[in-house]
Amino acid sequence: MSPSVARRTFATPVLLGLLLIAFALVAVAVGSKPFNQTIIDIFLKVIFVVGLWVFVGNSGVISFGHIAFACLGGYVAAWTTIKPMMKGMSMPGLPDWLMQTEIPYWGSAIVAAGWAALWALIFGSVLMRLSGIAASIATFAMLAMVNSIYSNWESVTAATSSVVGIPIIRSIWPYLIAALISVFAAWAYGISRHGLALRAARDEPTAAAASGIDIPRARLIAFVISGAIMGMGGALYSHSIGIVTPDTYYLGLTFITLSMLVVGGMGSLSGAVLGVLILSTLIQTLRWLEAGVQVGETTFALPGGVQEIALGVVMILILMFRPAGIMGNKDLSLPQWAALETKGSQGPKNLKT
Repeated sequence: MSPSVARRTFATPVLLGLLLIAFALVAVAVGSKPFNQTIIDIFLKVIFVVGLWVFVGNSGVISFGHIAFACLGGYVAAWTTIKPMMKGMSMPGLPDWLMQTEIPYWGSAIVAAGWAALWALIFGSVLMRLSGIAASIATFAMLAMVNSIYSNWESVTAATSSVVGIPIIRSIWPYLIAALISVFAAWAYGISRHGLALRAARDEPTAAAASGIDIPRARLIAFVISGAIMGMGGALYSHSIGIVTPDTYYLGLTFITLSMLVVGGMGSLSGAVLGVLILSTLIQTLRWLEAGVQVGETTFALPGGVQEIALGVVMILILMFRPAGIMGNKDLSLPQWAALETKGSQGPKNLKT
């Protein structure tokens, strides 16, 4: 990609970053611990959905298994940050060197990203040779396999019991920084030759293969990068709640992240981020209404289950009227840069032959 195009597209991560910073400043202004936790959850969802977009959005292959990498990252946080004595009680099968390891939360996030990327490389070396529904089913099998192993490896993961003692980080800033890193990393990948090659393979696989693009390799690169982002998010997710279980990173988180990506639009990075912000805002609003809102001397509350019904209705409406999602294939950009792109795409006019 030319430097001029890169400069124009640079507006996308900057605008998305400013939007995330605005959410953080609102949380600081409100000064409420529950609202602060809500914003933390939003930033974590941004990390997960952006990580998902790196692979799904660029390859066109729906993955049901990416939360497996978040699970790997979540347990890295448990293995590396819990006090050695507590690890000895809940996970006695850990190696001695890991049992004695105790690093800060940001260190565990880095290690988790590397650990998840390694397993993404291992799994992807096989899975990325598949396409379409076969690849999607294979990624779900990967998720089920990781969940099954971690749910039964009692001496190392405590099986289905909750692993407690993970240091809880209540400040919103580490999560904001991680979300910003995810957005800029996804943007950098998207404008790289690897991202361009993968999108070419997504749109015209036959022509891309004929032009020399190694499609399995292009998919594998995206798979590893997205796995690293998911692993980092998984570690931070464990630090946000202080516990970890295999079911924390399973079907519930899989479907909500996919829903956010579909609603925002799989074709753009902006769609991934805005899908999280819009659906998260809707979910939190419905939660407050279900809990009850005091109006004068009466309490107004929605019936239980309205949240799930509303989310289902929203998804149906989006798929009916905006099949490509709210943003479709468009990204946020500055007006003058968008005009330059439009003008450049029109090409020279009034040429005489």
